[in-house]
Amino acid sequence: MNLIVDSGATKSIWCISEGGWHREITLSGINFSQADPQKVGEVVYEAIRSIRKIQKQWDNSASVTQVFVYGAGIVSEASALPLHLCLERMLPGVPKHYASDLLGAARAVCGHEKGIAAILGTGSNTCQWDGESIVSHIDSGGFILGDEGGAAVLGKLFLSDYIKGLVPEELAAEFREQFQADYPTLVRRVYREESPARFLGSIAPFVHTRYEQSAYVRELMTRHFENFFRRTILRYEPLPVGVIGGFGYACRNLLVPMGERFGIHFTKFYPTPMEGLIAYHAV
Repeated sequence: MNLIVDSGATKSIWCISEGGWHREITLSGINFSQADPQKVGEVVYEAIRSIRKIQKQWDNSASVTQVFVYGAGIVSEASALPLHLCLERMLPGVPKHYASDLLGAARAVCGHEKGIAAILGTGSNTCQWDGESIVSHIDSGGFILGDEGGAAVLGKLFLSDYIKGLVPEELAAEFREQFQADYPTLVRRVYREESPARFLGSIAPFVHTRYEQSAYVRELMTRHFENFFRRTILRYEPLPVGVIGGFGYACRNLLVPMGERFGIHFTKFYPTPMEGLIAYHAV
């Protein structure tokens, strides 16, 4: 039985799978670049306790034989050490493997075939995959220097237009009411509070849901994704593209026709990589 973990800073998904059977639980996330050992221990304890309950309900004899962990901020085995120590206490002797969320995305959407994997969530990240390993990677740069295609950057573009009076008034009024968007509040949330990318990303669903009604939004989102194509996807070899992430999944009906104009063929869209990872590790 495999235990597969996909962890971001906000949430983590823990999945046990065997054959065609699997069960998932969702818990708090683990930021591997700033991992707090106590929080990691709490998450691991809750996860393993819940998994053992599921195991008993399904098959008392079932046990975890392999652990695969994918997470943002995992750049080496050492970066996952706090998690590894906790898992080793709870599942001693079970082989454990740690890798980045980008490797997880590539395995999920490309499997053992060549392709391009793109993570489109709050941020964005991409790579070219040869069927076994990442062979090319363009640094994402974060939401200030890059992250083209991500939700936070779309939110940033909209907010920049909003504060300069470039958003149509009817749409601007809706935004003011929903986000209490006076100028001092916006400046505080972006420059002084924690997680500005998360705040900017929270604006993206508001923008996206106005796509059909607003010519301004259509132009903004078209420019946003075309910038993503030109600055990242088109710089790789012309290969099929698979997308991981809630924002990319929500925008799949926009991305496919936009991509066709650039000769980009999208294959898979998953809100999380778990479905693809289950299939990958079942082989």
